[in-house]
Amino acid sequence: MSYDQFKNVTIQQMESLIHLVEEGSFSRAAKKMFLTQPSLTKHIKNLEESANARIVNRENRGISLTSEGKIILDYSKRILRLRDEAKEKISRMKENESGSIYISASTIPATYILPGLLNGFKKLYPDIRAYIQTSDSEETLEMILDNQSEIGFIGKQTFNRKLNVESLWKDRLVLAVPVEHPWQKKEYVTLDEVSEEPFVIRERGSATREILKEYLQKNTDRNLSKFNIVCEMGSSEAVKEAIMAGLGVSIISVHAIKRELKQEFLVEVPIRDCAIQRHFCLIYRKQFSLMHYHKLFLEFVKKYTV
Repeated sequence: MSYDQFKNVTIQQMESLIHLVEEGSFSRAAKKMFLTQPSLTKHIKNLEESANARIVNRENRGISLTSEGKIILDYSKRILRLRDEAKEKISRMKENESGSIYISASTIPATYILPGLLNGFKKLYPDIRAYIQTSDSEETLEMILDNQSEIGFIGKQTFNRKLNVESLWKDRLVLAVPVEHPWQKKEYVTLDEVSEEPFVIRERGSATREILKEYLQKNTDRNLSKFNIVCEMGSSEAVKEAIMAGLGVSIISVHAIKRELKQEFLVEVPIRDCAIQRHFCLIYRKQFSLMHYHKLFLEFVKKYTV
């Protein structure tokens, strides 16, 4: 018997031998395996050819095993038992409430929403760890598509067919001014007035900037090039600091300035006939194989309110 022949033994051939011995006949074994009798007979014949030995004695009263057949039966049972153990371990791993989740999120959800969300999630599932990388929405989208992160949160809608996308939390973009600004007590200002005032804006690639740009294009005769932009900032925190320092005003997510509004460091001033809204979206690849702890996290995220 050569090794090259024996390595061709398959799991299905081993299963055929086990069922044949358990049932005592080819017809009953074939029925148990949902095979035709000729198919099962072929599996046993191929097993004998690979072993280069007769392993089954066909007798009028049924079947019996040769000495070689008994050896192969014993090892077949061991091998299939190991297969079942591997399956069970993988199943337990999938049901385990522990693991690591790699998240990429744009600035607003990463800074102002996910910390509170993760605090609540950690209380329920203390053994599940989350690692967050903060990027703008475009970078987050690319990281998910490139498999550099598992789950993403972005500030705009996307229609990429490779992704599962779900709208989550509502957001408003509002005009924020410093407390000493002349507009602080005005009932409202016009978009013309805003465009003439020194204006602080987020960097290119930011969803906040893109949403503002799209709103202006669809609803007004203005675009960002007509605004009196004095500087671009790489984060909402930097934008807030610039407003409080008196550098200019800005249209920013209401989530980003909740604390400053409450503490009266900033003031929200309505813009007449202007309502800029969006939803933050959850994204992950359709081909991504979700473990049990990923599913727990996604369920929590979808129920979380801000």
